Amino acid sequence: MAGFKAVMVSRDENKKQSVEIVELDRSDLMPGNVLVKIDHSTINYKDGLAITGKSPVIRRWPMIPGIDFTGTVIESSHAGFQSGDDVILNGWGVGEKHYGAFAGEARVNGDWLIKRPKGLSSAQCMAIGTAGYTAMLCVIALENAGVTPGRGPVLVTGANGGVGTIAISLLSSLGYHVVASTGRLEEKGFLTDLGASEVLDRNHLSEPGRPLGNEVWSAAIDSVGSHTLANVLSQIQYGGAVAACGLAQGYDLPSTVMPFILRGISLLGIDSVMKHRHFREAAWARLEADLDLKKLEALSTTIGFGDIVETAEALMAGKIRGRVIVDINAA
Repeated sequence: MAGFKAVMVSRDENKKQSVEIVELDRSDLMPGNVLVKIDHSTINYKDGLAITGKSPVIRRWPMIPGIDFTGTVIESSHAGFQSGDDVILNGWGVGEKHYGAFAGEARVNGDWLIKRPKGLSSAQCMAIGTAGYTAMLCVIALENAGVTPGRGPVLVTGANGGVGTIAISLLSSLGYHVVASTGRLEEKGFLTDLGASEVLDRNHLSEPGRPLGNEVWSAAIDSVGSHTLANVLSQIQYGGAVAACGLAQGYDLPSTVMPFILRGISLLGIDSVMKHRHFREAAWARLEADLDLKKLEALSTTIGFGDIVETAEALMAGKIRGRVIVDINAA
């Protein structure tokens, strides 16, 4: 049986974490009813946390990190998939408590998979990844809350991150006036090329603010949390909405009920990890239809398997913009 490489994160009896490249075979994989040959993955914020150990993301030791992959089914006893199917996996605790994407093969529960849209390549799907899929869930949630392009500007926080970059591209393609909030103002040109009409210094939002500010934005997509989210909520127009999907600044929310009861706004919590297949398929169908693939290419870079650990460390140091595609079969 041919072996394959994997990134393995371990820790010793003193809980000191280490990362190494190991050689495995199929007998080492965890239980599941679908075996997949992985073609591409990506590096998300959560993957960076897992590899660097900066947050207790990993729930089982040792662990192969990586929460996203695309690949081709090798074997299946699941009714929905057969050998040769091209599939996508996002979330479901893979890379946290079930061996993940940074390996040549994965054995998983078929209920966690969806079939790859015909109009998107394997690499394009991982340029999108959980970050882009989450951004699409946010856009759909805002649409369902009645937010339309004609209602006014939409704010995107964490604009240089994975969710932020895809959200800007999607919203601008759908006709929204997008305001991008970032701590890297030197990237203004990059963000305007993606579709942002305005670029805002994140310092305007990241410090403690008033419980109720001026009505500025019709809606927002927030991946930052903490004081940033509190300030965003205080400045949403009457009847607007915020889709919250991240906590890069913190998991606290130092806000009040005032924006909710005086302006009737909505805070929409977006979970991508455990979302039912119906919603996943709908989001990926919208990505296939609405995402500008030229912009996707512009915000994406590709690395080989051997660059995963170094790139994850760079991501956590704030040195990565946009999306990273991992070609599992490239050195």
